[in-house]
Amino acid sequence: MQWAFSGGSLTVGANEEKKRRPWKPNYGAQLWGADAATASLVSTKTAAWANWERFVALQVQERLDFVSSESLPSRDMSEAIAIEQAAYDNSSSREEYDSACQPKAPTSSPPPSHSPTFSPALTQSSSGIRIGSYLNCTPISEGITSEVFRSQAGDKALKVIVAHQNLEPHNPLREIKILQTLSPPCIPLLETFRDQEQRLVLTFPYMPLTLADLLDKGSSSSSSNCTLEKPQIRSIFTDALNALQAIHKQGIIHRDIKPSAILLSSPSGPAYLSDFGTAWHPEFSSLSEPPTAKILDIGTGPYRAPEVLFGNKSYSAAVDMWALGAMLAEAIRSPPAPLFESRPVHEDGNQLGLILSIFKTLGTPTPETWPEAKEFRVTPFELWTVFPPREWDVILPHVDAGFRDAVARLVRFDGSRASAQEVCRV
Repeated sequence: MQWAFSGGSLTVGANEEKKRRPWKPNYGAQLWGADAATASLVSTKTAAWANWERFVALQVQERLDFVSSESLPSRDMSEAIAIEQAAYDNSSSREEYDSACQPKAPTSSPPPSHSPTFSPALTQSSSGIRIGSYLNCTPISEGITSEVFRSQAGDKALKVIVAHQNLEPHNPLREIKILQTLSPPCIPLLETFRDQEQRLVLTFPYMPLTLADLLDKGSSSSSSNCTLEKPQIRSIFTDALNALQAIHKQGIIHRDIKPSAILLSSPSGPAYLSDFGTAWHPEFSSLSEPPTAKILDIGTGPYRAPEVLFGNKSYSAAVDMWALGAMLAEAIRSPPAPLFESRPVHEDGNQLGLILSIFKTLGTPTPETWPEAKEFRVTPFELWTVFPPREWDVILPHVDAGFRDAVARLVRFDGSRASAQEVCRV
């Protein structure tokens, strides 16, 4: 077992590593069907293992290059790697490792300036936060680069950019440019301004619900009839498809289609597509991300398309359609549940786990079922345990046949994945 870093490599014996850290997931063994006691199987997988090591090494290197160039000064980056490596070497459990990697809280330093409670631009009033001229704003959510608040009047959502520099693919200035070219059913951008600390603020109409809210409510319901209603699903997903059709006509790829990005004015809609912070635009993105060298760190959990997982930087708007299909499959299940399993992004093996789940659900792809993958930098062929293909009436039993057919046209490996325009015609 070997991990490649930007200054050398670290080699750990596989058996020793497993004894020291049994909490580490062994997705590779599941994917290859590895049996340590079977020497012949080990020998036949040597080439595949070497290919996989190169794939993992490339991903680790890309991630380190990204973090070191975009997030941390070089000195801080090297210190961070050293701290994490020491934690990895000295920990005997996942809990010890996580604890050792946590930054130590300062004992006398004041709270960070980007905290809304202590910021002059986001000052605390009697019942909320002041953001520029907006008083008594209440927090709604927060992400990697921004915090979202609801205005006192309740009709506006204010997205405050708290990151001090762009963390690609997040780029708020590009997000503004893209939003200015769009109209409903994409969420309309009402205004932008700088607060007293010159933080960028984007203002949108406030929407009380998201599709994620409806799915979470259904999945946690104790009722035996907790599915979304067919007219409700049709209304919400028609709006989402119309939004995707509009942006794809402009060559825009959203790159983070997920239930929380579908805003709702009521449980039955209208629905609005939001969260364009990582979107790719053929004009605004081409200098930093050429069409054949797009960033791979896109998407969320179980909605990530397989071509991205296998390092295809020439991906297209089809990644949005895969995500929409996975989202539709989740909505029509009873109770609602993701079609694929995915660990949180910060957990070990999250990407391998998602690949395994996709292959178990759909079957392992072949050069015939996924011909485009033959040109990928890393192909999915001959690396994995072969899972047999499954029919969609087995994957999604007891659901509306029309919805199931739509999912089948979207959640597929090959290039015949349906476009938004094609699905809208049905």
